[in-house]
Amino acid sequence: MRSVSILSILVFSFACGGAPDEPAPVADEQTPLVAGPGTIPAPDGVSIAYTVSGEGSPALVFIHGWMCDQSFWSEQFGEFSQSNTIVTIDIAGHGLSGTNREGWPLLAFGGDVRAVVEHLDLTDIVLIGHSMGGPVALEAARLMPNRTLGVIAVDSLQDADAKYDPDQIAGIFEAYEKDFIGTCLQFTSSMFVESADPELVDWVTSNMCDHSPEISIPLLREFVDYDLGQALAAVDVPVRYINAPMYPTNAEVNRTYQPDFDGVIMDGVGHFLMMEKPGEFNELLRQVVEGLERTAR
Repeated sequence: MRSVSILSILVFSFACGGAPDEPAPVADEQTPLVAGPGTIPAPDGVSIAYTVSGEGSPALVFIHGWMCDQSFWSEQFGEFSQSNTIVTIDIAGHGLSGTNREGWPLLAFGGDVRAVVEHLDLTDIVLIGHSMGGPVALEAARLMPNRTLGVIAVDSLQDADAKYDPDQIAGIFEAYEKDFIGTCLQFTSSMFVESADPELVDWVTSNMCDHSPEISIPLLREFVDYDLGQALAAVDVPVRYINAPMYPTNAEVNRTYQPDFDGVIMDGVGHFLMMEKPGEFNELLRQVVEGLERTAR
């Protein structure tokens, strides 16, 4: 059994900030596809907020990470809405979506994404998930095999065989339970390279550490128990990645579960690569999306 530092796994597999105290109002389920924000109930009734813009195929569905929200994709929203239908989603417990879910299993977030996609009647979609959004994208793809062209992980899905040291697991949860904000601040700052923009670091840190421990800590526990190998094997679409080098991506291991797994490493960035170097990231993302389109033909 290979042990991997929990400080690497948990820090680089999750990330971000604030959800409202009350769920947003739920829109009429028959609302047509129009540009702008909207809400739709998830299968369990929790209100899920989304924003849609642009037109064109494939539709790109952006899924944020742990304690993040739609705003973490701001550098991609305007860029890609010029050529594609773009959807950003606040999964339950995040951003403008409701917080009244009983338990926080990752598979339920896949249902959040499916609810939005089916409400908008989107076909030929590419699911793009940052950090925790990577597993959520896999769950959504499993639920929508006939709509999904592929999954793109953004600093996520690094190693399906990674194992956690039980003592480190216990220590990380103890630290969060004793001092959520202090522990969060320490971990968040470690997600960036030294050359990162201090204003960006401050913005991400304030968003992440403003979140409720009652949601974030149970989500961490769910992630520890998540079977990435099983999830990769369960999807019947190509899986791609654009990852940072801070935590190594073990593509060979992942291909034993999902043979159509491939991607690129973006140098000089930390966990929030789509915000740290948006121009370079957007070009790589466009290339990966175009590759999925060619594969689907």
